Amino acid sequence: MHAPLLPLTRDLVLIGGGHTHALVLRKWGMNPLAGARVTVINPGPTAPYSGMLPGFVAGHYHRDDLDIDLVRLARFAGARVIIGKVEGLDPVRREIHVPGRPPVAYDVTSINVGITSDMPALPGFADHAIPAKPLGPFAQSWSDYLARTGSARVAVIGGGVAGAELAMAMAHALRHRGRDATVSIVDSATALSALGDRAAQRLRQALAGLDVQLIEQAEIASLHADHLLFSDGTKLEADFITGAAGARAYGWMAQTGLDLDDGFVKVNDYLQSSDPNAFAAGDCAHLSHDPRPKAGVYAVREAPVLYQNLRAALGAGQMRRYQPQHDYLKLMSLGARSALGERFGKALSGSLMWRWKDHIDQTFMNRFRNLPKISTPALPRDHADGMGEALGGKPLCGGCGAKVGRLALRDSLPTQQERADITPLPGDDAAVIQTGNTRQVMTTDHLRGITLDPVLMARIAAHHALGDIWAMGATPQAATATLILPRLSSELQRRTVAEIMQAAQRELRNAGAEIVGGHTSMGDEMTIGFTLTGLCERDPITLAGGKPGDALILTKPIGSGVILAAEMAGEARGEHVAETYRLMQQSQKLAAEILRDAHAMTDVTGFGLAGHLSGICEMSGTGAVLDLPAVPVLPGAEDLAVASIRSTLFNDNRALTRELPEGGQVDLLYDPQTAGGLVAAIAPDTAAEVLTCLQNAGYDAAQIGFLTEEAGLRLQS
Repeated sequence: MHAPLLPLTRDLVLIGGGHTHALVLRKWGMNPLAGARVTVINPGPTAPYSGMLPGFVAGHYHRDDLDIDLVRLARFAGARVIIGKVEGLDPVRREIHVPGRPPVAYDVTSINVGITSDMPALPGFADHAIPAKPLGPFAQSWSDYLARTGSARVAVIGGGVAGAELAMAMAHALRHRGRDATVSIVDSATALSALGDRAAQRLRQALAGLDVQLIEQAEIASLHADHLLFSDGTKLEADFITGAAGARAYGWMAQTGLDLDDGFVKVNDYLQSSDPNAFAAGDCAHLSHDPRPKAGVYAVREAPVLYQNLRAALGAGQMRRYQPQHDYLKLMSLGARSALGERFGKALSGSLMWRWKDHIDQTFMNRFRNLPKISTPALPRDHADGMGEALGGKPLCGGCGAKVGRLALRDSLPTQQERADITPLPGDDAAVIQTGNTRQVMTTDHLRGITLDPVLMARIAAHHALGDIWAMGATPQAATATLILPRLSSELQRRTVAEIMQAAQRELRNAGAEIVGGHTSMGDEMTIGFTLTGLCERDPITLAGGKPGDALILTKPIGSGVILAAEMAGEARGEHVAETYRLMQQSQKLAAEILRDAHAMTDVTGFGLAGHLSGICEMSGTGAVLDLPAVPVLPGAEDLAVASIRSTLFNDNRALTRELPEGGQVDLLYDPQTAGGLVAAIAPDTAAEVLTCLQNAGYDAAQIGFLTEEAGLRLQS
């Protein structure tokens, strides 16, 4: 008898991907709590590690070295990721608000969003400067500025340790580039006042050695495109201005009703806020029992305590008190590969301190770079023949990668219809039904979950199902939903269904359709599908109308199957996964309108570009020549294909077009797509105009080849 799957009963939501939460997720992946559904919400797919920022600015690290990949980390932890900025938290309703989606419900939540800069309060800062935090936008702005030529005039507002590290790193990088540079630190009080006398003196010497100008007791009146204006009327020339002072909490926390200290969430020695179901850690928290300065070392050391206390709040174990240390080793970069270390009033500097700092930073980051690999379960000792081949060597893909192959379907579908009001369209995924003088298109499509986020999954499934309607030139009309949920408590069922239906209704209504009903059931995993009808005012566009010489237009990049397969194995980059999800949610409504005069058209989904294009060729009695370099590809997909990472449907799709070669980028032609683009055969004299219209409408569209009289698919030589 099979062991039943354990139901999920409580929602834990982590707001922010800061250092504490990143470590909690890693520990959760090593030892998850049964019954807890974990969600992490972050503005982007990565969380930068600020400890390595000066090294990046100086040129010692690559940009990617700074990033914790939250998508990959969440996959390891079994958590869902929501990419978005939190704009509110309601402890009474236990809801978190993220723009563009239904509220995210929680039973227990934790906040670890770091801090932002108070500099935007300065007149002109928002228009002419960039804060050092959040790190992501700052890092990109600095990379762009460093790539310029000519003289450089840099101003860093804030004379604390962070400002000094940034200024020295900038001076070193600009000197290394051979640029004539002036770097200045501006502080309204005395710089480096948080350090002991010895450390402050050594840091001042290091600043002088790099010709960094230190301007103290200076009140800034306003910022401008090429200078800072001081209250005494003097100016400081600057064409790159940043702020590393005035740390403040994010404004939305003031609306939560939680007890705050100067905007920061007050927590007790269990890291609990005034609401026992809401925790906070890192720089956004104020330790009311033992106030400490804002420093990453506290965030890191809070992680094991927070991990245990979140589990206890969810019903497992006892809470543990957090007692911060009173002093710690402060390691500060000095521009070149040198650092200053201070503890207990003693200070040491040099290359040895740099190597120690680099070792600490790399050790921290390696916790997230070297996550254990995800593997398929071992086969039982006794099993039927063929089980190993059927199981394969990797997890079953989601989305279209989990579908049955076309060859298996081909012989199972009826070849003739007995009803006169149904128009048979061999090879097409939809049927045309005649009701009086009205022609309806009907289709159905269902997807095995590719993400644990029900909202994202609902959006992708809706656009995936709509593809069949758009491909036939029809207008969406009505939809029914079919939902299969994993085992959940009744409360989590309610939350999940509400999220799915609100998200689906929004997407389908924007397409012109209304949800009129549906069916729900419980199963092993989440599956979302829709049955749709559409209205045809003109003859439907089918697979059978293509003509030799027609240009082939593709409206979306390919490669989603290989990226999703790599993501399930923990081998895809989070930013590439996020971009794939973004394009999966791109509506094809405008594209279908632009392609309304296509001779033949289909959406590119489970059978891959080659498989769906061969369907047009087979039904139209043509062949096709593909211009492989012209085929748009999702970021990261080509590298994964070259590394022989494939979706589980790859082999079935490859069997459809044996005339084509195999290997490297060519393999993406057989890659199953989920919510993919449209591929259309259009008159060659209209191709340039149509392509321009598609690109102006926001599609990554391309002309990828043409139809031929000779049967079969070939690559352009």
